Amino acid sequence: MKMIVAPLLRIFFRPWMEGEDNIPDEGPAILASNHLSFSDSFFLPALLKRRVTFIAKAEYFTTPGLKGRLTAAFFKGVGQLPVDRSGARGAGEAAIRSGIAVIERGELFGVYPEGTRSPDGKLYRGKVGGLARVALATGAPVIPIAMIDTEKVQPPGQVVPNFGIRPGIRIGRPLDFSRYQGMENDRFILRSVTDEVMYEIMRLSGQEYVDIYATAAKRQITEDKKRADAERKATQKAEKEAEKAALEAEKAEAAKAESESGSESEKNAE
Repeated sequence: MKMIVAPLLRIFFRPWMEGEDNIPDEGPAILASNHLSFSDSFFLPALLKRRVTFIAKAEYFTTPGLKGRLTAAFFKGVGQLPVDRSGARGAGEAAIRSGIAVIERGELFGVYPEGTRSPDGKLYRGKVGGLARVALATGAPVIPIAMIDTEKVQPPGQVVPNFGIRPGIRIGRPLDFSRYQGMENDRFILRSVTDEVMYEIMRLSGQEYVDIYATAAKRQITEDKKRADAERKATQKAEKEAEKAALEAEKAEAAKAESESGSESEKNAE
């Protein structure tokens, strides 16, 4: 990843980075980043000097087919941790255990507080769970990170990246939440910590903040799209029916005119 992928990314995309000195040369820290694109999982780990361990949904490791095997090989190769998201609290508890283990080894633990990629480039409400609970359980500093323009490099659903886009990474100053250590079961404290981190990410990224979860926004966007598609289809159907009715009316009018013309001709002949 560091020796092959990073040089290629620098050659083809010329990514820029600000605030790299805010990441310690050694010792544990939590990297909390916005999530705009699948390519975030390439740019951030490849360009940082130290290894970053992110958790990744188990589907990345179990998808069949050639693409699935390549994806699994990539995530395993860079040391990412699969998390089974089945069950009401399966993903959260697994993420917390994984994160604490990474921090206790003195490494960097990466997390996307939004829980999923932004559907439209906006910054969404951070989920209370992995980020705050790992920070309060371990006392590790939280370093906010803003990915810039990666959604333009690889929009959601697009496999081949767009060249000619220069993405960036902006790294903020570490946030110290040691004053809350041991209070990881207080939901109000967890929300306060999460919101403070999200505010710093918003400030670094310049994104518009939306105070709902990205998963809810995705559902709303999907529903709006379905509604718009249904309305479009209904409009197209109504237009076709109107065109058909107009055509039939024209034919009827033409037939009537022809009939009247024929009758007039017969009278003249008489």
